[in-house]
Amino acid sequence: MSQGEAAGRGAAKPQDQGWAWMVLLAAVVLQGLTLGFPCCIGIFFTDLQHEFQASNSETSWFPSIMVAVLHGGGPLCSILVKWFGCRFVVMLGGLLSGLGMVSSSFCKSISQLYLTAGLITGLGSCFSFQAGVTVLGYYFVRWRTLANAMASTGVSLGFTLWPLLSQYLLDEMGWRNTFLIFGGILLNCCVCGAIMRPIQLASGSLSQSAKPKEEPGSRAEEAQLSNGASPHHPTLQKHTKRTKCFQMLQKYLAFDIFCQNKGYQIYTTGVTWMMMGFALPHVYLVPYAIHNGVEERKAALLISIIGFINIFIRPLTGLLSGHRVFTGRRIYLFSLAVLLCGLSNFICVISAEFSVLILYCVILSIAMSGVGALTFQVLMDVVEMDRFSSALGLFTVLESTTLLIGPPLTGLLVDITSDFHYVFYTSSFFLISAALFMGLSFCALEKKNKLREASKAHLDNPSRYQYSEMSTEPKAVSQSPPAVEYITSI
Repeated sequence: MSQGEAAGRGAAKPQDQGWAWMVLLAAVVLQGLTLGFPCCIGIFFTDLQHEFQASNSETSWFPSIMVAVLHGGGPLCSILVKWFGCRFVVMLGGLLSGLGMVSSSFCKSISQLYLTAGLITGLGSCFSFQAGVTVLGYYFVRWRTLANAMASTGVSLGFTLWPLLSQYLLDEMGWRNTFLIFGGILLNCCVCGAIMRPIQLASGSLSQSAKPKEEPGSRAEEAQLSNGASPHHPTLQKHTKRTKCFQMLQKYLAFDIFCQNKGYQIYTTGVTWMMMGFALPHVYLVPYAIHNGVEERKAALLISIIGFINIFIRPLTGLLSGHRVFTGRRIYLFSLAVLLCGLSNFICVISAEFSVLILYCVILSIAMSGVGALTFQVLMDVVEMDRFSSALGLFTVLESTTLLIGPPLTGLLVDITSDFHYVFYTSSFFLISAALFMGLSFCALEKKNKLREASKAHLDNPSRYQYSEMSTEPKAVSQSPPAVEYITSI
């Protein structure tokens, strides 16, 4: 065997071994730095209010913008990954995140925090997180499910460690110096990105993946050119721009799936509504505890308890939901987890004692683990995998909208009533109503599909439902057996 052939064969199987496990370790750290980071912002809520003389609603815009941009910047991240590759985008995200938090330490108004910590840091975290998840798909094939499950533990580690570190630095140095240190910590996303070097595939795979697909509308454009139309003709240029714009929206924001796929329509609507209340406990739990006399260190510990339990429960939930018994039924598990999230909020309304809040965090963490582990699995159940990335783009944009407006509107309600209980009432309303909507709608959709299949089978073979005499003659050996249909999703 020649050296060239040996090198080609060696490059053909870089996945699931060697450097791939270093990339997985980098992904764990990356998710802890990005997705885990917003959970600690509630610790600074009271200090920022006093510093800038801001209301609850004004202060809550800062974490809302950060979380909304983190989730809603997915389509832009996908475009950058396509142009520049995952490694560059992860490192760019690290630079933006660090720059945003360093700039935040010099802010003189709460509105400046919206731009620096909210927009810039949120966008940087989005780039690092989503590009880091994408690169795992290249490095892992056989062990891809395990790799994604292990990488998601980084979120739980972030939930556990960020609040403890934040409270310690806040007590020792104040919020400005803490934000400055956070900027340096988030720059470690660049180190994680450096580890995620571009994967070297076989030359055949590269040529196949690099071959551009024929895009819709290209034939129409070629037909106009063949008829004598100049490529610089104004009408043709406008048509080409509209076609490319439509293709871009179709690729990253699949409105056609939303209109045609009832399951995707129900799920996306339900999750978008759910997000109005899902993030509220993360933003307001620490201020609520401090407002009711809980010591600041103990209040910060509440968020860490949620993260610590997530470390163990989330992977177990993912493994359980992957069992074949739940194939096509994961939406009901998801709805049950959302319902439990909503019901758990009533514990905070009963009492604000530290022991009661610990019980609340335990139950909320178990429910949140189910929501976190099942969100994208359910989306894969209701959408074909070849359109999953497009469906995910619209899904994240819509949920980021409600993530953005939920906390500020609830903060305005708290400002008017001066009662933190309305945070948990509001959260419970959105979560419980979303859970009931998704569960009942999918149940009705499943029954409708079964009736449609039954009526179709009746039309195709009416004699099946009528009495008829059976022939006693043996059937021909050449007759093929009936086809078996496997239903794997709703």
